[in-house]
Amino acid sequence: MGRDDEDDAPLDPAEGLAIVSEQRRRVLDSEVDDRVIFGTWGVLWLVGYALQWWSAERSPTGTSTGPAGAVFGALMVLGLVVTLTHIARRSSGMQGTSRDVGTRFGLTWFAGFMAQALVVAGVVRAGASPEVIAIVANSLACVVVGLLYMACGAMWQVRSLYALGVWVIATAGVASLVGTPTGYLVMSLGGGGGMLVGAAVTHLARRRT
Repeated sequence: MGRDDEDDAPLDPAEGLAIVSEQRRRVLDSEVDDRVIFGTWGVLWLVGYALQWWSAERSPTGTSTGPAGAVFGALMVLGLVVTLTHIARRSSGMQGTSRDVGTRFGLTWFAGFMAQALVVAGVVRAGASPEVIAIVANSLACVVVGLLYMACGAMWQVRSLYALGVWVIATAGVASLVGTPTGYLVMSLGGGGGMLVGAAVTHLARRRT
């Protein structure tokens, strides 16, 4: 049998499966790992909002105190650093359209939270009560996060990401109706817990594939 015949010979089923598995592994390794995103933010929301609730329970205004808010802000910055670092590492080899989409996505997050900060500043300037300020700040931030999750889930056809966005917005809505300080607890258990559930579901899905 000549070399041409050997090249034209069909692949062994085991070899073909190994090639497919290796290609699938490379694709998964190059994608943003939802488990990292969901897990990171789930833990940070669970801890951060629980601290806010604990602080608000002991505050005469029923809202989180300055130190607790500062710790919460630091946790959110930590989550942003972890997220951006992970995305940068996974997209380091991307060029062209994919890289442009990633850049614009990051700018969208920045624009959303910049607008949220300005609206909150306007509410403060208008003389709103501490509880109103806390509810507006939290609900707007969650709406930004939830809508971006939903948009990404729709574009990338990732149902778990879309569902998580819906869950974040719904949790924020319930927390707003409940008010402070109980709303912080709703965000901790509902928002943070929901993200951790999303991380677990994504992990199980990856194991099946």
